[in-house]
Amino acid sequence: MSSTVQPPRRRTALVTGANRGIGQAVAAALHADGHRVVLAARDEEAVRKAAAELGEGATHAVLDVTEAESVRLAAAHAGPVDILVNNAGVQLDWGERPSRVDLSLVERTLEVNLLGTWRVSQAFVPGMVERGWGRVVNISSGTGSFTIGIADMCPAYSVSKSSLNALTVMLAKETEGTGVLVNAINPGLVRTRMRPAAEQSPQEAAEDIVRAATLADDGPSGVFFRRGTVIGW
Repeated sequence: MSSTVQPPRRRTALVTGANRGIGQAVAAALHADGHRVVLAARDEEAVRKAAAELGEGATHAVLDVTEAESVRLAAAHAGPVDILVNNAGVQLDWGERPSRVDLSLVERTLEVNLLGTWRVSQAFVPGMVERGWGRVVNISSGTGSFTIGIADMCPAYSVSKSSLNALTVMLAKETEGTGVLVNAINPGLVRTRMRPAAEQSPQEAAEDIVRAATLADDGPSGVFFRRGTVIGW
């Protein structure tokens, strides 16, 4: 990862799934760095409370990444966004096997983890390109990495994350030379509702995500990060 320091500037960041866990921690860290932050999530009460806890410079948007109209309204509410952290995600099939998993779980997982990120990116990336600056960070997983090893004990989740990685590469290629950097990050196991026994806190994971979300202009695009290091897809 580039060590060049980006000149200080207040940016507008939108974080999906920001009402708890990793998303809330990322929003808090970006806010602490002086950025205007839009916390976005389906749960209106929870995301409003999370934004209020951060105080001035933080707002909220009700956003269901699976609904096109919800994304459109949230984008209109947020206005121009410079930093997009696609964090919203689900894991519904732990312990299942590819040959037996209920395909309705696969559809739901792909709808949120892949198509949701794709839908939100389409709402914000073109504006970043027009303005000549942007950062997109897609929260992926080691379970979707062919280098680390696809995890067959959660097939829908793994396929969704490997597909998300492919989307990351495609968006990076499309935006090459525009000032927009698009990357994915494997935060590892993080102590959230999805992994309550994990040792790493959301705040620790947020440090790496914020680093990727505030890369200098000469930073990489189209790569997979793990704790500040580029890893194989």
